[in-house]
Amino acid sequence: MAKILAIDDDPRILKLIKNSLEKDNHLVTTMDSALDIDFNQLKEYDLILLDIMMPNIDGFTFCKKIRDLVDCPIIFLTAKNMESDIIYGLGIGGDDYITKPFGIGELRARVGAHLRREKREKRNMIYISGLRFDLAGKEVLVGDKKIPFTKSEYEICEFLMKNRGQVFSRDQIYEKVYGYDGSSDSSTISEHIKNIRSKLKEFKKEPIETVWGIGYKWIKDREL
Repeated sequence: MAKILAIDDDPRILKLIKNSLEKDNHLVTTMDSALDIDFNQLKEYDLILLDIMMPNIDGFTFCKKIRDLVDCPIIFLTAKNMESDIIYGLGIGGDDYITKPFGIGELRARVGAHLRREKREKRNMIYISGLRFDLAGKEVLVGDKKIPFTKSEYEICEFLMKNRGQVFSRDQIYEKVYGYDGSSDSSTISEHIKNIRSKLKEFKKEPIETVWGIGYKWIKDREL
């Protein structure tokens, strides 16, 4: 079961979406205006269906406003089928396009495919603090941009992130990253943390907190 948000100013379309996707046991929330959205609740959804041609705020504008806030797939629903519109929509953060009129089977199949892909990807992905940890690739990304961490910097971030909210001394972090046989000393951790913060700050991210006299911690945040 997935939580899906559908936004369209046509009540008939919303009814069709709700009835169709609830057959696959999804929980569907429908809204006829993007202006009614509580941005704090957007992270709760696993997928967003978004009409483009709406009054007050169109789907393209709304997508651009929320793309940095959510990592879930955004599928545009629209009668605009010009190639330039499709390219633009995908370029601003949309994941797919379903043109109106559409069949129930196509809607269910497209939604199902995106949800399956998300499930596969998230086995090795953790989304937290506005960052995406690729555990398999040992990378940290903001959107599609990779943060240029060294191996040690990545290992420190992953360790603190996985134990977010807990405070660790420099010695504890050093032992976790380098083991007991490391050839340096724990003072190198302070320099690594400094470099990590500098690189994160370029993306306006500051998840690592200094607990004076004790060590460092990753600020606790809700995982997606």
